[in-house]
This record gives sequence, C-alpha cells and structure tokens, in this order.
Amino acid sequence: MQAYRAALLHCLADPREVGIERSYQYFEDGLLLVENGRIARIGAAAELLPGLPAGIGVVEYHDALIVPGFVDTHIHYPQLDVIASYGSQLLEWLETYTFPAEARFADPAHARAQARLFLAELLRNGTTTALVFATVHPQSVDAFFEEAQRLGLRMIAGKVLMDRNAPDELRDSAASGYVESCALIERWHGKGRLHYAVTPRFAPTSTPGQLDLAGRLLREYPGLYLHTHLSENRAEIDWVKELFPERRHYLDVYDHHRLLGERSVFAHGVHLCDDECRRLGESGSAVAFCPTSNLFLGSGLFDLARLEGHGVRVGLGTDVGGGTSFSQLQSLNEAYKVLQLQGQKLDPFKALYLATLGGARALYLDERIGNLQPGKDADFVVLDCKATPLLARRLEQARSLAERLFALMILGDDRAVRETFAAGRPVHRRDA
Repeated sequence: MQAYRAALLHCLADPREVGIERSYQYFEDGLLLVENGRIARIGAAAELLPGLPAGIGVVEYHDALIVPGFVDTHIHYPQLDVIASYGSQLLEWLETYTFPAEARFADPAHARAQARLFLAELLRNGTTTALVFATVHPQSVDAFFEEAQRLGLRMIAGKVLMDRNAPDELRDSAASGYVESCALIERWHGKGRLHYAVTPRFAPTSTPGQLDLAGRLLREYPGLYLHTHLSENRAEIDWVKELFPERRHYLDVYDHHRLLGERSVFAHGVHLCDDECRRLGESGSAVAFCPTSNLFLGSGLFDLARLEGHGVRVGLGTDVGGGTSFSQLQSLNEAYKVLQLQGQKLDPFKALYLATLGGARALYLDERIGNLQPGKDADFVVLDCKATPLLARRLEQARSLAERLFALMILGDDRAVRETFAAGRPVHRRDA
C-alpha cells in the first residue's frame, strides 16, 4: 500500500444528469491510498491518516491537484511525426502527410520506435488510456501493444482496414484484413489491460465486402471495439454519397454493415443529421469530440448539446496528428471556444468529466477507470498548480474551485503534469 497526499478532485457523474454540485468530489487536503494497482481508499487526510497501518509511506505534494488519468477517445499513433504540418482540408491532409507517414510502419523497427515515443508523449500529458489508430500493417499493432503492456497501460488499438482509395502500399484486401485482424485479436485482446478495436479507416477506404467482414469480427469476438471516422468534413460526406448512393446518409453505411453498438466509437461527428444522432444514441455508440483537429483542418464546430440531447455518449479526443496537442487540457481549452462560438457553455466540471469519467463511459470502461473510486485502477495524474508563473498567479487570484479548474484547462498543458501513474506505478515524472 502507498498513500498520496494532495488536493483531490474527481467526477462522480455527468453534470448534465445530476447537476454540478452532485457531479464531483473534492478534498482540499486529501489522501489517496493505492494497493495492488487499485484505489483502496480516498478521503480527507485528517480522517484517514490516523488509521493508516504502520510503515505505510505517504508521498506529499504541495501546490498540487490529483485527478484521474485522462482518457483520449481518438488518436493516431502513426501520425506523431506529422503533427503541426501546414494545414489543409481533410482529404488533402491524408494524401500529403498521413499516407506517406503510415507507409513507414512497414518497418517493424520504425513502428517500435514510434510506439515508444508516442506512449511517452501521452503519459507526459497525463493520458493513461487511449483509443488508438495504428496502420494497415500488423506489425504496427504488435509494436504498440508490446510497449503498452511493458508500461502496464490500459490501451485500445487495432489494425487499419483499408482495401481501396489508398496508396498500393497501404491497402490490404477484405480477406487479408480479416485474417490478420483475427490473429491480432487472439494475440492481444484481453491480455493484461489491453483491448482490441476493429478499425476500418472510414467508409470511403473500405469496400462493402470489407465492412461486412468488420461486422463479422465484432460478432465473432465479443467485447471488441469498433473505431472509425464519421462526418468530419463536408467533402468527405459528399464522397460517401457518391460511393454509397443507396444509403440515406453516412451513418447508414455503418449501420447497414452492423457496425453500430456498444463499444462503437465514431470520431468527429461534426456534420450529423437528427436521424444519425438519434440512431447513435439508440445503439449505445459513442462519438469522439476532437476540437483541435476540427479547427486546424477547418472541418467545423461540434454540437455537443445536440448529440447529448439524443443520448449519445461523448468522449474527448486529441486526434493527433490532425490535432495540434497531446494535452487534454489544451483540448478542453479549444472545446470551450468551439462551444462558445455556438452559444453553448462548457462548465469546468463538465470539462473534467469529458476528459476523465465521460471518456471512460464512452469506452464502456467506467467500472475500471475514469475516477478515483475505491476498487478502480489506480490511474491518476498529479497536476502542478505552479507549473508556470502565469498559472501560479492566476490560481492565487481564483475565488473558487471552479475558477481554479477553469484556469488549469485554459492555461495548462504538458508542463502542468508533474507525475502520471498507471495501475499504481509511476510511468512519468516531469522532473526526473
């Protein structure tokens, strides 16, 4: 057992459902007890310290806030090297930057090196669970899971399925994609804290036959995820209409191939009609809100209120490398602005929910991660409230917890992450 003393903050429920005051728990001087990789107890330090067993070490953090590990519901690990490339629209971005970068993952050594760098960057930003695109190459998935397993992380990933409208070196076939996915699923799904996602890139790059086989994988292997893109860009939507003229709308393509359901996560969802929103809500599917990439690529503004009004589960995604930061604090900074432009407000406690428990709920992992409740995995982050002079000064002026939290999400970034823990183990120390 190990104890950690600092201010503690975590979400108990969605503020939209229970109200702000009942949605979180906060201890100004708190104690977090970890045992065998799980949260053992949480509470006020004054109450828990006297009852600690003899010999239990207490790590004290000053000017710090402990929160649950951040959850990223959409990100591309092969795009690490194209982040901050000069912007363009989505389809041009794929051809100019993404496809050439992904072709390099045919080399297992490159894949291993990138997996190490990518996961180190996630942890440096306090993200302990992510839903991750690999490439069409099976070795890209092996490299990612090997490194995630070494670090003891709860991660979800899968081989990209892409049998048309892509460079020759990045295409599989419907049959080979199915066979290679089966082998990867049997090798990795459920191993330690790892989960597998069936991953057709998006409808235009998979034939109907490949989408059928993707649905077959979901039925043959219970508990898998489905991870793909949906309605990110208007040119993309027009392309889908050309390729699937018999379908009513974009989501209907996936629905026809039986790809909607629990653990199906659709990235972006910027341009959805009411019927698509309703169907997503009814099916238990989730949508990843990726504000930095939607703004960077000029895709549009995500309508959070509309999707949640239809009961859609929403998580927060960075979408690196179209996204511009690994930091979920920076994602929340941009999310606030996206919603402001539409006359919607993003309360700081709702923001914390989206980055932690909301993301876990979108991934159907909220029984294991997402907050600091006893029995859950001990994935947590120590935030430094004096990470920069400006942040320290702003927090000194804050008159409430809500103000402090809002300042952290607007001014915070990787510099604010002092330590990151996964299953009770330190996996990143800023000052080490």
